[in-house]
Amino acid sequence: MEITELQKIGVGLVGFGAFFLLFGMMLYMDSVLLAFGNILFLSGLAIIIGLRRTFGFFFQRQKLKGSSFFLGGILIVLLRWPVLGMLLETYGFINLFRNFFPIAFGFLGSLVNIPFLSKLFQKLGDTSSLV
Repeated sequence: MEITELQKIGVGLVGFGAFFLLFGMMLYMDSVLLAFGNILFLSGLAIIIGLRRTFGFFFQRQKLKGSSFFLGGILIVLLRWPVLGMLLETYGFINLFRNFFPIAFGFLGSLVNIPFLSKLFQKLGDTSSLV
């Protein structure tokens, strides 16, 4: 499967959105950075998978609760209530991607089988430092 140029732009937008969300949280819930990160993340997601699939994902009957909390949290952040908005977004994100978490954790667990990373994990595990 080949990634188009537009999808590469979408990946960049999602990456910048995640960066601005993280940076906004590090700067004590800066509402402008969080709002900018949310807009970039959603627009990047729509560009990567398409508008129809994005709407199809967010408005499935079984995911409507998670979608409403996630999108409501974005709206609350845009209205400059960042702490409440991020709490709602987090709850919605967990509900939306609940079925994906076991797959992601399984993938992370399989990284131990990669020779370079297994040596790195062994070295990190062998340290007896209490710092």
